Amino acid sequence: MNTTSKAFRPLTIGPLKLRNRFIKAATNEGMCKNGVISKGLARFHENIAKGGAAMSTVAYCATSKDGQTFVDQAHLSSDTIADFKVLTDGVHKHGAAAQAQITHAGSFTFLPKDFSTAKPISAMGGFNKFGVMTGRYTKKKMDRADMDDVADQFVRAALHAKEAGFDAVEIHMGHGYLLAQFITPFYNTRKDEYGGSIENRMRFPAEVLSKVLDAVGKDMAVTVKYSQTDGKAGGNTITEGIEIAKILEKTGAHMAQLSNGLNVESISAMFGNPLPATSAPPKNLIVRLGMLMQKKSKEPDREFSQLYSMEPAQKIRAAVNMPLCYLGGVQSMENIEDVMHNGFDALGLGRALIFDPNLINDLQSGAQSETACTACNQCVLLMYTPGGTACVDPNGMRGHASNLNTQRASS
Repeated sequence: MNTTSKAFRPLTIGPLKLRNRFIKAATNEGMCKNGVISKGLARFHENIAKGGAAMSTVAYCATSKDGQTFVDQAHLSSDTIADFKVLTDGVHKHGAAAQAQITHAGSFTFLPKDFSTAKPISAMGGFNKFGVMTGRYTKKKMDRADMDDVADQFVRAALHAKEAGFDAVEIHMGHGYLLAQFITPFYNTRKDEYGGSIENRMRFPAEVLSKVLDAVGKDMAVTVKYSQTDGKAGGNTITEGIEIAKILEKTGAHMAQLSNGLNVESISAMFGNPLPATSAPPKNLIVRLGMLMQKKSKEPDREFSQLYSMEPAQKIRAAVNMPLCYLGGVQSMENIEDVMHNGFDALGLGRALIFDPNLINDLQSGAQSETACTACNQCVLLMYTPGGTACVDPNGMRGHASNLNTQRASS
């Protein structure tokens, strides 16, 4: 039994105390057909909690139906509280905490044009490259009224998460969604107080964080996930990544999870390696666009390596005192000890826990010292299939019965 590693000691973030330092990072589960929170989703997160993680993050909960990237996506509203309560009860039963990642897609949306407003909102207006496949060819530059409305959406989503039994909310400021569309120069060329310097580009995301903290921060941990770098020439570098962390710390975030890259511009930066090649074009629009952009990118494909985000993360660790969660290529106890030695407070794991949700228990008991997950990224492609996020390795978790993903969690 491992009783000496700091990774297995309790951690306090804001008002929340976790039993250890392992957090299941948000990995879009794809188990919400038509937005319904399913029994499959609830079981997925209960298995993570049972397997020893301190907190499991439910990925990509939209602040509203208009804020969804696609129809089969979770959203936080009065309509989903009862189903989410089943999920959080299952997590709590095993002594873990549940975190809801809250986000708004902005222009990174593939909703059909008859589903929502004709023009999705974003930091900038004009041509919307993501709307080519759905007929929503233009986007609206957000004005102050739009910003107030979206900030209120984040607050309402956090309050719904609290009512549903979540212990924490993670505000998504990375990977090219709406708040990231303000932060990255790829999408924000505004000339007003919300554009230009990184301080200005962070102004609206910081406003959202501040309002959510005011609303729920005394009762729930309020964390942020953001991209340390955009992972592509012309975007944010680690210089901006450090400044973002300083602003988050000054605003009062209880913890930041350090990710990388953008959804279609720099997939390799996000995952540490590219999406796998397929013999036929993927049916899902998001995956198809991402793989198309991956081919056209001038950035060379990366070969997966353990702790692939450590170099930029160390620079951020040196610049701020706030709690930080390291994310990227943690695959062994040796890696875990390196992360702890470098001063990080928590570890985010995604693919390794999809492969084996019992990994944390096994690491602590000494039953294994590393994961057999190869980071092949096949689980990423499976997010949009009927079974949802799954491992294709015969020794892995092997996914979930797809029939559970069509059954409402509270039914």
